[in-house]
Amino acid sequence: MNSQFVASQSVEITVPQQPVPIQHYLRQPQRLVYAIADPSLIQQRSPQRFRLKMRPLSFLSLNFQPMVELKVWTDANGTVHLTSVGCEIPGLDYINQRFSLDLKGTLYPYQSNGVTTLKGRADLNVSVDVPLPLSLTPKPILETTGNGLLKSVLLRIKQKLMHQLVVDYCQWAKKDTQTSTHDQPQKLSPADNPTV
Repeated sequence: MNSQFVASQSVEITVPQQPVPIQHYLRQPQRLVYAIADPSLIQQRSPQRFRLKMRPLSFLSLNFQPMVELKVWTDANGTVHLTSVGCEIPGLDYINQRFSLDLKGTLYPYQSNGVTTLKGRADLNVSVDVPLPLSLTPKPILETTGNGLLKSVLLRIKQKLMHQLVVDYCQWAKKDTQTSTHDQPQKLSPADNPTV
């Protein structure tokens, strides 16, 4: 029995003022990937593509750990786009062959009254042929459970993003400012100089 599950999540993050605008930070969209997931679970395949091993999930009596292939890029307007380009569920061949995942997300800076806010949205859709005996579960229970699972996944990503992105941006901006103040190589300490 084919089942469809959906979830959406919006995010709004007030950005603390830094010497380097957030727009410069967003030109490195790979930083966003590392802000939403544990770096040890991420494998960078190319400048825009990442393989992400998700945390273990439970759906009724099934336990699984999806691997999602993501493409992340920034457009000319400074909006970061994230989309899934593949997914597999290791160890569950039956479901793996009858499973599709579609994740789309955007994040962009918005300025009002001198305050910068990041606004974003993520939509997650999953289509799967639920195997026996799970397919005997009443459809409303299946849908409620599946939609709830996807919502919890997006909520976890949102919470991590809201905390980690601001922390990473502030550290990056501070480091970038320090680097730009050291115009002369001789001003660098031995610890800062990678050739020493």
